[in-house]
Amino acid sequence: MRSSVLAAALLSLFLLPATLRAPIFAQEAPSPGAPPPATDAPAPLPDESTAATLNINVNLVNLYFSANDKNGFVTNLVKSDCVVAEDKVPQTIKNFTQEKNLPLTIGILLDTSGSQQNVLPLEQQSTATFLRDVLTPKDEAFLISFDINVDLLADYTNRASEIARALNKASINTGAGTGSVTGNSDPRGTLLFDAVYLAAHDKLSQEAGRKVLVLLTDGGDQGSQETLKTATEAAQKSNAIVYVILIADHAFYGGGFGTINLADSGTRDMDKLANDTGGRVINVGHDGRKLEDALNQIQDELRTQYLMSYTPTNAKADGTFRKVAVNCGKLRVQTRTGYYAIAVSDQK
Repeated sequence: MRSSVLAAALLSLFLLPATLRAPIFAQEAPSPGAPPPATDAPAPLPDESTAATLNINVNLVNLYFSANDKNGFVTNLVKSDCVVAEDKVPQTIKNFTQEKNLPLTIGILLDTSGSQQNVLPLEQQSTATFLRDVLTPKDEAFLISFDINVDLLADYTNRASEIARALNKASINTGAGTGSVTGNSDPRGTLLFDAVYLAAHDKLSQEAGRKVLVLLTDGGDQGSQETLKTATEAAQKSNAIVYVILIADHAFYGGGFGTINLADSGTRDMDKLANDTGGRVINVGHDGRKLEDALNQIQDELRTQYLMSYTPTNAKADGTFRKVAVNCGKLRVQTRTGYYAIAVSDQK
């Protein structure tokens, strides 16, 4: 069941100190479900379209990944083509399927700070086209903007037109002359890490299936209460893949052209956020065609993903981070770097 969260409520949650936020932990890795209710009748078998999204009463680690060679994405892999290890210990693969038809939840995080002044129209148009092409009736998306505030502009919907209308209403907010401050009177800037944390922790943690966050930003954060570490952890715990499209108004950075300067934009942070969650960074500078191509690349990856599942040999639900490595021979595999082994009681 989708949550119905208003933008104001999301922002008010952000303003609370981190220690006062309700602990909500739900993830697909591990993904134990509650035991079925007692009944005399045998449980009906799930149909093929929903079986992959059901929770089962087993600690099951689900890894979504894509694989490619020099010619592009490889779409004909079978279970015997790949191996997986957790903390360097080989694991037994239980399920291996290609998941291009599994329901998809997409969160679009739109940077509306001053650095996006002249590229916002490109983002609005290209993102609307992306969602129109990728969303099916069983998929859903939401839209969050972030600048000196974090705002939910559109809640869960499978209608790309609703997101497009919300995108068109997005506007640049630098907070100039408004005196906008955090709860402890510290000035705000661009609340990127807060936006990622809220999208992952509050919006995606209870969702099943494939979960993706697409960030359109210059990669810079100023004033967030959350950090790169806590934002990344939230994404990992919700089993969300993060793609970062680096885009910015070149005039904002002194008139430079081409890609965004690494030292000025926090690109290293974005690389870590994306790589640790199984996504990647695509640097488009301020080029509209490169932006369209970046979104098309993401769409292609989503259509060629696999789902690999295994029951870890280390069954302790001790909250520790477990490193995961997937190897499919000479292919380049793109997946998250690990997961948190959280107890069932802590996920509710």
